[in-house]
Amino acid sequence: MNVLVINCGSSSLKFQLINAESEEVLAKGLCERIGIDGRLTYQPEGGEKEKSDKPMPTHTEAIQYVIEALTNPETGVVKSLDEIGAVGHRMVHGGEKFSSSVVITDEVKKAVAECNDLAPLHNPANLIGVEACEKLMPNTPMVGVFDTAFHQTMPEKAYMYGLPYEYYEKYKVRRYGFHGTSHSFVSKRAAEVMGRPYEDLKTIVCHLGNGSSVTAVMNGKSVDTSMGLTPLEGVVMGTRSGSIDPAIMEFIAQKENLDIEGVMNVLNKKSGVYGLSGGLSSDFRDLTDAMNAGDKKAKIAMDVFSYSVAKYIGAYAAAMNGVDCIAFTAGIGENDDYVREQVCSYLGYLGVDFDKEVNDGLRGTEKELTKPGSKVRVFVIPTNEELAIARETLALVK
Repeated sequence: MNVLVINCGSSSLKFQLINAESEEVLAKGLCERIGIDGRLTYQPEGGEKEKSDKPMPTHTEAIQYVIEALTNPETGVVKSLDEIGAVGHRMVHGGEKFSSSVVITDEVKKAVAECNDLAPLHNPANLIGVEACEKLMPNTPMVGVFDTAFHQTMPEKAYMYGLPYEYYEKYKVRRYGFHGTSHSFVSKRAAEVMGRPYEDLKTIVCHLGNGSSVTAVMNGKSVDTSMGLTPLEGVVMGTRSGSIDPAIMEFIAQKENLDIEGVMNVLNKKSGVYGLSGGLSSDFRDLTDAMNAGDKKAKIAMDVFSYSVAKYIGAYAAAMNGVDCIAFTAGIGENDDYVREQVCSYLGYLGVDFDKEVNDGLRGTEKELTKPGSKVRVFVIPTNEELAIARETLALVK
């Protein structure tokens, strides 16, 4: 069965068409600047990447162009929509309502919409993508795969905040966590690489990108994760502050004459390594170049980020009373050897025997970073959220 995987943002739409049985990627691409002017990037497997400007006033037009590209007689990979058996949608926030992937119905859409205030930038866009697909592919099953679902196995002691209990009862204020599809995929792959049963392992997955999160996976279940009610909590990120003293918000508001919206804008868009580097960049490649050229703020940003990740690893080793393996994934985790080395430099007490020679220059390749006999094994494992969504979609539809 061919599964069309859709990851819909407010002004963008990433897609892949995957043969879910063979797990072969048939084509992939990106629609950008939706609602502004519109740009389509499309690449069939083994073919040339094509870029074209196309009017995309809404996501419906974007989906239409995706379908036209996939079915194009010359560069397409299917003859008609009949060859697409299902559509798998990345859904960011399912609240407490969804602990697994689901076939999308009107009731599911209503439940997702009720979580909009928990993910105002993501959930409405996800729903727009679903409805655009439904309009153009009314007879094709739609499946929702939730970023939050994997973390619904966390115990109360991990997901409750030290706030009045009534806020949980009335508003469901609690830790939800994100990147669950990636954490699930990578932790399972780590077990395969180690040749160990997934249910017997204690694994810490470090999904490090512009948005970063660390998750403790014990016996095949998420038991704690660094992101919280929203993706702002946790480690320092690209432009997000991560966890801070909450009183800083009032302090900055008074000093800078900002309202709550202004403070949240600072925490979400002007902080993290971007803010620490003096506004230089949120891209770790730029920070690395600047650090190597002697930029002190860039080095501070890189080191603060690495230290914050190492602290969460230590916390989760304590939470699980031990750890068998640690996996680095996503853009920074897979490609930044400096960050990986810095993080692992704090982990000798766990029994991590880091192999610097293997780590140096490693980019986007599955590899073990520890020497033979290391008590805790460390890996780079490239994530593949699209494949994970395709697998979930196939299992549900079949």
